[in-house]
Amino acid sequence: MRRPALVFLTLLFSLQLFSQRNADYGFSAGVTSYLGDINQNRLFYRPGPAGQIFYRYNFNPRQAVRINLLAGNVKGNDLDFDNPLQQQRAGSFSALVTELGANFEFNFFPYSTVKGRKTDYTPYISAGVALSAVSTGGISFFPSIPFSAGFKINVYNNIGLEFEYGFRKTFYDNFDGLNDMIAPEDRTWTHNNDWYNYMGVGITWKMYNKLSGCPAINDTNIERNRKRKRN
Repeated sequence: MRRPALVFLTLLFSLQLFSQRNADYGFSAGVTSYLGDINQNRLFYRPGPAGQIFYRYNFNPRQAVRINLLAGNVKGNDLDFDNPLQQQRAGSFSALVTELGANFEFNFFPYSTVKGRKTDYTPYISAGVALSAVSTGGISFFPSIPFSAGFKINVYNNIGLEFEYGFRKTFYDNFDGLNDMIAPEDRTWTHNNDWYNYMGVGITWKMYNKLSGCPAINDTNIERNRKRKRN
């Protein structure tokens, strides 16, 4: 957990230096859950507490890139299912999953966390790449593909509220410590890899280093320049 957090903070600091005006910062809280050999189809199976912090750079009111650090608990137990094979196997696990990811976001409506300047709300979709880790005895790192959908709304000045639900397609098949129920010769690196998902509610805010970075000040300056030209 320390290594992904250190990388995230380093990237965050670098991005702050790059731009403040187009940046959103935020955190969210919610739940994570697991899909794999134990749970094959229940979407909200044994949800565990989860949290996320993120930085977003807005290219324009419709497109943005978000860097996030996510951590949550996932768990499963064969005895929760009526399958005779699972009842006989009686496997179980509980693990912490972490993720350092980068996602491209697309807003369906123009959106900004500056109230009154753009549309005050929008649904959105996102997809990207991530480095994930799971601790089941030891720590294992693996790539994953996050994709999600959500809804943003500007609630007060530079503060926004977001709801997000998404899946992570992983290239790892040992969350639960169980082997696939197939013959070894039929296994491939893409077969039956485990998934995890995240659902949460978050708060975002926009910060400015200088008054010159504030849209309200910029609008005032523009209006002053227009009046000077008229005179």
